[in-house]
Amino acid sequence: MRTREESGHREAGEILRILDGMAAGREHIARLRAGLEPPLTPDLCSRLRELFGRELTPQEAVAQIIADVRQRGDAALREYTRRIDGVALDTFIADAAAIEAAYQATPADLRDVLHLAAERIRAFHEREPRHSWLEWDAEGGALGQLLRPLRRVGVYVPGGRAAYPSSLLMTVVPAQVAGVEEIVVTTPPGPQGRGSPTVLAAARVVGLERVFLLGGAQAVAAMAFGTETVPRVDKIFGAAGLFVTLAKKQVYGEVGIDGLYGPTETLIIADETADPALAAADLLAQAEHDPLATPLLITPSRRLAEAVQEEVERQLSVLERAEIIATALRGQGAIIVVAGLDEALALADEFAPEHLCLSVAEPWPLVGRVRNAGGIFVGEGAAEALGDYILGPSHVMPTGGTARFASPLHVRDFMKVTSLFAPAEPSVRRLAAAAQTIACAEGLTAHAAAIAARGAKGSPL
Repeated sequence: MRTREESGHREAGEILRILDGMAAGREHIARLRAGLEPPLTPDLCSRLRELFGRELTPQEAVAQIIADVRQRGDAALREYTRRIDGVALDTFIADAAAIEAAYQATPADLRDVLHLAAERIRAFHEREPRHSWLEWDAEGGALGQLLRPLRRVGVYVPGGRAAYPSSLLMTVVPAQVAGVEEIVVTTPPGPQGRGSPTVLAAARVVGLERVFLLGGAQAVAAMAFGTETVPRVDKIFGAAGLFVTLAKKQVYGEVGIDGLYGPTETLIIADETADPALAAADLLAQAEHDPLATPLLITPSRRLAEAVQEEVERQLSVLERAEIIATALRGQGAIIVVAGLDEALALADEFAPEHLCLSVAEPWPLVGRVRNAGGIFVGEGAAEALGDYILGPSHVMPTGGTARFASPLHVRDFMKVTSLFAPAEPSVRRLAAAAQTIACAEGLTAHAAAIAARGAKGSPL
């Protein structure tokens, strides 16, 4: 006799639960935010023992990789690429010829849409204000800010469960718009040691002539400290898995980083007018990324909640990555039924999602009430999956609740600000006494003396 699983039948709710009320919603959100660190599975522990010959935590393993790469450079990169990726590379570089060959081998329709995506991403980011300013006063003094691009940045393009040419476009194009002089791209070498052809094709679309075939913590370490082959960068960008995230965290201070990104997440606020099939499709698309992805729906309509739950079960049965999707839905997913849109917005702000979708009859009045979200997708037509690829804003967005204080990747992330001080003598004399008073209050008498000394060139201050 076949079980329900073997026959393809599941009871409603086995995949995606429905929770009733604010209290249940808050409890679920608290559980998600408390479990930010991925679980240390037996398989991961076994893999670490196999690689390092002893019991190590992921943090300890990353620290060893970083120390080895810092000390031994390319030799350590070759060793970890062989041990972790299973390939022995004569060179880490996919050069212009390899990039061009990958581009030419890419189907024409895919090439065309990569160019379209790059154009839209560039057009969006070119609208971002990014200019220095200098303001002169009536006394001849000036204050201002000098905005300058970083000289060299590193971009990590993931290539684990899937290759992500879109991530290359979404990160490299804003860097180019900022005017970064040199962009160092790393991506895993893959089982053949040649990298992902579609990632290389995307590199050709944006005019890169070199990509480093390096993955994991070793790639981050190479960019942070430099090796014989890989240049040292000023700041590292890119979202990826646990070991890349831990490596970015550990090298921060030696270099800048754009942020620490966890598994992706989407929260949909939907009312009774929403299409259950579309809401279910968006939840499934989010869950497809990763077993640790978070797909959430908040609605005041119990009828919609049950309809979406049924649609999820129906649509899941024909999807290729059903196992990954089901794991994410069971682990992190939920439909939360609340009393109204006010409660839905309050829960959404508490969760501070990477993506917030407003699938309601009148979405625009809600936009101004959203405080915490990486991106707001307004109306049912604004599918989050469109934002992943083609709309224009970078899809690199804050996760794990960091939308409370962090922003999506943007042009000024690739720039630094230098303050400019040029007070005229009358301003110096007028402000000196106030500055001396503050310096003395802080016990910094040398500061006060340095200010007072300015008076030796004219009348006493």
